[in-house]
Amino acid sequence: MLTPPPSDLNWLFFDLNSFFASVEQQENPAYRNKPLAVVPMLTDSTCAIAASYAAKAYGIKTGIKIYDAKRMCPHLICKLAEHDLYVRYHHRIFDEVANHIPVTRICSIDEAACELLGEEKRPETASKIACSIKEGIKKNIGEYITCSIGIAPNAFLAKVATDMQKPDGLVILDQHNLKERLFALKLRDLPGINIRMEQRLNRANVYTIEEFWNLSPKHARKIWHSVEGERFWYKLHGYHIPERETQKRVVGHSRILDPALRSPDSAYAVTRQLLIKATTRLRRYDLYAKNLYLSTRTVSGLRWANNLSFAPTQDHQDFLKALDRLWEHMISISHNERIKKVSITLFDLQKPSDITLDLFDNSNAKPDTTTVKGNPLLFESIEKLNKRYGAHTVNIGMIPKTSAGYVGTKIAFTRIPEQDEFHE
Repeated sequence: MLTPPPSDLNWLFFDLNSFFASVEQQENPAYRNKPLAVVPMLTDSTCAIAASYAAKAYGIKTGIKIYDAKRMCPHLICKLAEHDLYVRYHHRIFDEVANHIPVTRICSIDEAACELLGEEKRPETASKIACSIKEGIKKNIGEYITCSIGIAPNAFLAKVATDMQKPDGLVILDQHNLKERLFALKLRDLPGINIRMEQRLNRANVYTIEEFWNLSPKHARKIWHSVEGERFWYKLHGYHIPERETQKRVVGHSRILDPALRSPDSAYAVTRQLLIKATTRLRRYDLYAKNLYLSTRTVSGLRWANNLSFAPTQDHQDFLKALDRLWEHMISISHNERIKKVSITLFDLQKPSDITLDLFDNSNAKPDTTTVKGNPLLFESIEKLNKRYGAHTVNIGMIPKTSAGYVGTKIAFTRIPEQDEFHE
């Protein structure tokens, strides 16, 4: 028989509202209270990566094509994304939150979970902490940066609560209102249930959160085809399920190319720089890779992808030689079409302690320091010089100029770039 779920308020979760757009409005008064879309490039064929609440009032959401968004709102303002600016604001905001309560887990660029302890579990105290966070952000960061805060028995439910009142909301889910508030939601309102999972639930005759709530944990596991379904069931019921430790599996970058950089030669220059940045990150993590994956998409829609494996390495030159082989193969198939998107990924990552060297391979022997080829010390020196004297003080090859001002470094849902990455 299951033990009752905890009834205490154990977690506070905060979610910054329309973060990228709010930062732009805080920085530039001309954008305030106006429909604004943050975009990766200034072209109508791109998508919005963020939208202000004034834009959302027209039905403009993240992911919408800009030519569709402009039909919905002809006076929409489009602003080129500045990822380095958003990372700076992220650190300022999270430092402010830490003045009111320790941040237990940073979940993304605009989300964090904070564990409540002792007297903090009391509804009145938890509410005061939430209000002090909001006031601190308004006073010390800016009045156009707002957040929605959820308080609940576990971090999952606290996150769900943040979506119940936006912008600038504060919602507490406890034993008295939990079922009522949850059962009013749709299945896809829950983080972790996308359209495919909803369809799978429907095939199991589960159409509402109440119906899912009344399943057994084992039945949820069966629907998911994994233990994650059972974990999801317990989190929905308020149990604390520790997050699983994850190990970094890939390091990579992708980019939609500016129209001026879509010729094969220009696209190669961008891809090369993406690979150098990924290799620099790999070295910072002190990891080695055994595989390089390259994928491209042409303007006409032709897709190409392939990978190349090698002995574990973190040497830029090894990766660049592999890229040259892959690129040559891709060009021979694409017939020099204009390239719209490039992606590179280093995978099969290993820690130094996991590497067993080949007795008959001397490629990892001490390099010839008089040449560039096979010399990781050269790139290490370049990294140190660029870090000390500024980005691109020393380069290997030409650095492509992009409208964003930097290549490769951008915020992903599960990764917040280090500030140094914007200057490498």
